[in-house]
Parts: sequence; C-alpha cells; structure tokens
Amino acid sequence: MSLDLALQYLVAGLTYGSIYAVVAIGFNIVYSATGIINFAQGEFVMLGGMISVSMARVVPLPVAIAAAVLATAAVGALVEVALLRWLGKPTILRMVVITIGASILLREVALALWGEGVRSLPYFTGDEVTSVGLLGARLSPQVFWVLGSVALMVAALEWFYRRTLLGWEMRACAANKDAAALCGVPVRRLVTLSFAMAAAIGALAGAVVSPITYTSYAAGGPLAIKGFTVAILGGLGNSGGAVAAGLGLGVVESFAVSVLPAAYKDVVTLTLLLAVLVVRPSGLFASGEAARLKEF
Repeated sequence: MSLDLALQYLVAGLTYGSIYAVVAIGFNIVYSATGIINFAQGEFVMLGGMISVSMARVVPLPVAIAAAVLATAAVGALVEVALLRWLGKPTILRMVVITIGASILLREVALALWGEGVRSLPYFTGDEVTSVGLLGARLSPQVFWVLGSVALMVAALEWFYRRTLLGWEMRACAANKDAAALCGVPVRRLVTLSFAMAAAIGALAGAVVSPITYTSYAAGGPLAIKGFTVAILGGLGNSGGAVAAGLGLGVVESFAVSVLPAAYKDVVTLTLLLAVLVVRPSGLFASGEAARLKEF
C-alpha cells in the first residue's frame, strides 16, 4: 500500500470515527444522568440530517441546521417526558426496552414523512468534485467540517461540564441523584436536559456528515450500533475515552476494508466489542462505576 493511499484510508477512518464518537458521547450524556443506554440516539442523528435537508429547501443552510438541532432536541426531551418520566422508579431493563421502542417509533415516523429515499445536504464549501491536497491524498473540504465540528462539540461539552453551574449540577446528578436532590438540584429537569443535549449533539453531527454519508430513515440503526460499541470500548460514561475509541474504531474499519470485503466491516466492529467485553468489560479507558465520575 502506497503512502498516499494509506493516508487516504487514515483520513477516512478518522472522519467516520469522529461520527461514531459523537454518537457515543450522546450515549454517555444520558447514561451519566440516568444510568441507562438510550438506543434512540442513532435516530437523533438521522433526524438531524433529514430535518436539515427539508429545511434547507426554504431557508439558508445555517438556519436549516440550527432549526434541525432545536427540533431534534425537542424530540429528545419529549422522549424522556412522555415515555420515561411517568414511570417513577422503573428497572434499568424496562427503560432500555422503552428507548428501543422509541427508536423504532421515530424510524417509522421518519419513513412516513420522508419515504425510503436517500437524501443529503449540499457541501458546505465546494462541491463533490472539489478536493484538497494533503501529502498526496485528496480530501473533500467537508471532511474538515466534520472533524472541526466534532472537536468543537467535545470542547464545548468539556467547558459546559467544568465551568458552568448547570454542568456542575449535572455532574452531581451523575454521581448520586438522591444526594443531589437533597441539595436542591432539580434532578428530573436535568434528566430531561440530558436527553435534549444528546439529541442536539446527534442532530448536529447528522447534518454535518450528511453531504458525505447521505441519510435516510434507516440510517439511525447502524449508527446506534457503532456508537454503542464505541461507548463500551471507551468505558460507559467516559466521553474522552469515547473519542479515542471512536477514532480508533474508524481507522481500524477503514484499513480493514482495504484487505477484506466491505461486508466484513461490521464483523470487525463486533469482534472488537466481544473481545473487549471478555477481556475488559469496563472498557479500554475506564473501570466500573469510576468511569461515570472521571469524565465531565
């Protein structure tokens, strides 16, 4: 393999890996606040892309993306309020099953609204034939939008959790909800906020990657699987680990495609997941419940 081709695979892996990392961060935000895995997270990414495409027909692209993020955040909050809050103190298994049901419901609503067609936003800068040279490799300008957006989201979350009162309250809720409630922290509202934040982050990612990966009503399921895998690999609750695991998984998948049929890409992902669950169940970058307190 030539150096140019290797660099091309590397950049492609980092691009897709950053998408996986954002989905995993969405999983971690909800997990830290509630202790459950929100399997509707992939659908939030899909909704962000689909709503952006529809809105871009009538308003400028930045406005369309902002509207999609806000609308999807509202859907995320609605999922928590309508499907989870009224349960009182349900078991973790029951809440996980409900999020799976929410995922199926959102997918079917998207199918009814947009049909089975594949859609995409226009490139933010340039077009499909525009490329940038980097050490002999040719890269789409949209790749830099994806990587830059992911880096900005991670930095913004770090600032939010470390530097704002609301972020401190969410960290307290993640550490011990009962103790936080006794200190006057509005736990229920923070749980709703965690769903809205996870949905908003997923929607922004879905819009930014839409010109490269395209989107459809069924795009959320595969992303949820990859995001869940990355969240496990990085250690549930550890968003820094999710970024590292996401980028690593993306690169591994990219180079695996160079030697294996493309159909085996998911096999590589699931093999890595099973291996880590057997060898280190808490993830590569975390250990048990400590993971929930180390990051954010």
